[in-house]
Amino acid sequence: MKYDIADRKLAAQGRVRVEWAERNMPVLRSIRQRFKKNKPLRGLRVGCCLHVTTETANLMTTLQAGGATLALCASNPLSTQDDVAATLVADARISVFAVRGENNKRYYRHINDVLGIEPHITVDDGADLVSTLHKRKQIPDHLLGGLEETTTGVIRLRAMEKDGALLFPMIAINDSKTKHFFDNRYGTGQSTIDGILRATNMLLAGSNVVVVGYGWCGRGVAMRARGMGAKVIVTEVDSLKALEAVMDGFAVMPMSAAARVGDLFITLTGDLNVLRAEHFQRMKDGATICNSGHFDAEIDLPALEKLTQKKRKMRREVVEHTLRGGKRINLLAEGRLVNLAAAEGHPAMVMDMSFANQALGVEYLQKRGRKLANRVYPIPSEIDDEIARLKLRSMGIKIDRLTPEQKQYLSAWEMGT
Repeated sequence: MKYDIADRKLAAQGRVRVEWAERNMPVLRSIRQRFKKNKPLRGLRVGCCLHVTTETANLMTTLQAGGATLALCASNPLSTQDDVAATLVADARISVFAVRGENNKRYYRHINDVLGIEPHITVDDGADLVSTLHKRKQIPDHLLGGLEETTTGVIRLRAMEKDGALLFPMIAINDSKTKHFFDNRYGTGQSTIDGILRATNMLLAGSNVVVVGYGWCGRGVAMRARGMGAKVIVTEVDSLKALEAVMDGFAVMPMSAAARVGDLFITLTGDLNVLRAEHFQRMKDGATICNSGHFDAEIDLPALEKLTQKKRKMRREVVEHTLRGGKRINLLAEGRLVNLAAAEGHPAMVMDMSFANQALGVEYLQKRGRKLANRVYPIPSEIDDEIARLKLRSMGIKIDRLTPEQKQYLSAWEMGT
């Protein structure tokens, strides 16, 4: 076992927090119990690039219970919880390469440390692990495929597939209904607001909150901000999503207009430079900007730096930029994922379903990886359905079943009214 973490002595603190998260992850727990009994992943090496959180720790121990050998690095320099990294090393004997606040050089060294175990399967959040592996040009014969957790990573992988550059099969975990309907909407919605409030202690009620992008994450943030009394404005480039935001009761306008009235700006697009110099110049004095998309590319930070005359660190995750002319703009969490950099990420109850998809996805690739072409695949619907069923059961909820007569009616085209 090799590792590079902040402090192994933090293990006791992390151990309790991982146990607390596990109590709210009943679906993953049931999978772990089956894995422990049957060992379906025996002999498998799995390389993971994920946010090192308490929920991720429970995924790691689930894969380990199935017989897998693991290595884990961070998928974001500011999302690592150092006590969790410590308990994975000290208690679970898992190789972890992650330190909160690591620089870019160390970040990519850690990715290469994970690839050093020569994984059969990759588990990614943002596709940095996969893209690094592809830069090596030669993909080892033992590689079965990989899984991708988040919207941004799936966008990158689909671009690779379109260009004919994808060299092994990938499963888009993010496209699972039990992932993006819940994790992206309810998880990102709650954790983003949580991170902003921890960072700033601002009052959302009565504030103009600009949500940049109305995908599943944007929907969740807009819904939660409105629930706290904010006046929500949505900016979009997609006509259908913009129309949906209007029908959901939100104001919709171009960023050029929203920049003048917003008090808080939250980017959730997965794209580049959606907040730019011309927007910063139009913002109010004291406006706050943050990002909840995967990479720190959504806010044009070099442009903000060029406009900045003076910087002050106001709170742990708040840096005040004073622009020429004296206007101040507050940047949260260095433009990185505010929900993980300033808070703890998604609640365990929602990550239970996301990581259940990962665990069952690894098992699926173990069985079927050799038969798949070099494409991006959805998670099989039977896995999605099984996770939903297990989650309902864990919540004590029962649902109806179709009668034989109803099944026949739905399958027969001859029957009318």
